[in-house]
Amino acid sequence: MGVIDIIIFVVFVVTVIGAGLWASRTEETHGEHGAQDYFLAGRRLTWYLIGFSLIAANISTEQFVGMSGKAADWLGMAIASYEWMAAITLVVVAFVFLPKFLKSGIYTIPEFLEYRYNNFARSVMAVATLIILVGVPTASVIFSGAKVITGNFQGISVLGLDMGNITVGCWIIGTMAAIYVFVGGLKACAWTDLVWGSSLILGGVIIAAFAFNTLSQADPNELIETARNDQITVERLEEAGAFERFWELNSGELPEGKTHMVRGADDPEIPWTALIIGLWIPNFFYWGLNQYITQRTLGSKSLAEGQRGVVFAAFLKLIIPFVVVIPGILAFNLFNEDLRDDAVNRNAQIIAEHSPALYGRLSDGMKPDPDAPRNKNIIDNIETLLKADDQSAEPMVYAFDEEFAALHPADARRVAKHNLDIAGDAVEMEPPADDAPLAELVAQNNTVVDKAKAALGDALADETLEAHDYDNAFPTLIRRLVPVGNGIKGFVLAAIFGAVVSSLASMLNSASTIATMDIYNKLRRAISGSDGSQYELVTTGRVFVVLFVLIAMIIAPYLGHPAFGGIFTFIQEFQGFISPGILAIFIFGLLVHRAPRYVGTVGLLLNPVLYGLFKFSPELLGEANPAFLQAIAKWSFLDRMALCFGLIAAVLTLLTLVNPLKQPVNLPVNEKMNIEQSRGAFYFGLFVCVLTVALYIVFW
Repeated sequence: MGVIDIIIFVVFVVTVIGAGLWASRTEETHGEHGAQDYFLAGRRLTWYLIGFSLIAANISTEQFVGMSGKAADWLGMAIASYEWMAAITLVVVAFVFLPKFLKSGIYTIPEFLEYRYNNFARSVMAVATLIILVGVPTASVIFSGAKVITGNFQGISVLGLDMGNITVGCWIIGTMAAIYVFVGGLKACAWTDLVWGSSLILGGVIIAAFAFNTLSQADPNELIETARNDQITVERLEEAGAFERFWELNSGELPEGKTHMVRGADDPEIPWTALIIGLWIPNFFYWGLNQYITQRTLGSKSLAEGQRGVVFAAFLKLIIPFVVVIPGILAFNLFNEDLRDDAVNRNAQIIAEHSPALYGRLSDGMKPDPDAPRNKNIIDNIETLLKADDQSAEPMVYAFDEEFAALHPADARRVAKHNLDIAGDAVEMEPPADDAPLAELVAQNNTVVDKAKAALGDALADETLEAHDYDNAFPTLIRRLVPVGNGIKGFVLAAIFGAVVSSLASMLNSASTIATMDIYNKLRRAISGSDGSQYELVTTGRVFVVLFVLIAMIIAPYLGHPAFGGIFTFIQEFQGFISPGILAIFIFGLLVHRAPRYVGTVGLLLNPVLYGLFKFSPELLGEANPAFLQAIAKWSFLDRMALCFGLIAAVLTLLTLVNPLKQPVNLPVNEKMNIEQSRGAFYFGLFVCVLTVALYIVFW
């Protein structure tokens, strides 16, 4: 970055964080309402703070890295379903979930389960939420934030630290966020979110504008190499404008086309079947029952104010795909070679560390370009690894797909030969013929890898070699499109960095709220017979902030492993172990008044058992695995979540019919909360739903 960019970056970040901390100065965190002030901003949040805070907490670098990466790969616009379906979800949350939660005066979502079901259900959800919250979204936001920021600092070192290194970036971001939330609490988060949320959207618009401008001037002969539409010609591209070029390049028939919201039933991630049930489950869980999101609505000063804020956030969700998903698709059209080079750098470092002899046999096309300045630190690292030549390191085999083999055919054969040598007697198979088709080569190699892993177990490591590093799509757009030296790049990176810090602060604040109110304070009450003082609760929350950020920073660097299938898929897949069960018991708790108290415990415990069985049955049961479980294991994770939800709902229905409550449970009432609903928000919510349907029709 240029000097002006650095100045803008530092001044903007410091000013916004300082303003947020200044706004929270009136919160008496050690006074009579200390816990309420620190954890729920004193229940005084207004609609615009709630709306922008919901968006800023949500559209951190998880979306900019994960969603744009999926869009750049093969999902294209289909990944936008997480955003557009969320708009409808938020409208439902505003008028079904929120009135119940605000009326009861709860601090946390698990707290509601104790009032409706029992103490055990509250404790199970609190622990499960903490594990998932700290280990999944918190760590993933740190990782994806580091991926964006470090992508623009390749080759730069400060105080001996490689600013282009993912691990270094993770620790810097995590430390900054911990300091921020430690001091400010939820109110500081909300006020800074007001700026970060609007800045993020503006930054996304700037990048999208640069991308479309570059697309309009790009060489059609190069663009057509990235086309997912076999009807397009160079002549048509020459005559087309920017948006028309985007549409022509990417609007082919499925499965190649990237402009379709509705994909085939055999799609491994978002089949059309998931749009019926599966995708609604993580949406309702995330927006209605996820503590770090709902904590903002629990801090509303009234029900009407909360509903206005939630519906406003629903409208903003419709904008996000235009500044995240579409730029991700454009990243592949414009800079697919950069994404390929990023994959080469990643693959080279892995092979140099674990298989130096193989690295020596690879062609220059599988090694970092020595003429690229941004590769300097990567090349230095590879040279260090090759000199070390750690003979004690466990052997490694490498899987790859047809895309990789097509880009590196000769090297793919060398890798396949290496895998056979490593497998040894564990795999009885001849090396592929030199003239074997690539599809045959890929199938045989992946069979070798699978058999070697099964035979050698923990004595053998494995990796997947990538053709393109799609998670680098958005960082590449920033690096290649945003000009240096005029302050724009400093603003964009500051907005993204601020969003990371803001999201982390929100997650850490929410995790500490659950740990303090649902675990620590309950244990203290059970042991001593009384609640902790306000000072004690706030101090305990701050201690948990430090503990949780340390755990997340340790986990974060490992999320780049391809076994996770991309950062966004990792986040969503992991929710399958808890979200269907939680959503089922909350629906029963809110709408089925005669559901017995113990169904909360049943739903929470049954979900991870079912989802784990459906996902891991091949590993758990081996040859004894029945055919129907083998088929389910190959389903999209969204379809597996739908199946879990359906089975759990059936079990809870049966238990309710057999043993219904004689009298509905009386929930607590917060007399200080104004629970009058907002008619204006209701009608605007209907308008948002109509807009969502229209967008699906356009991008069907």
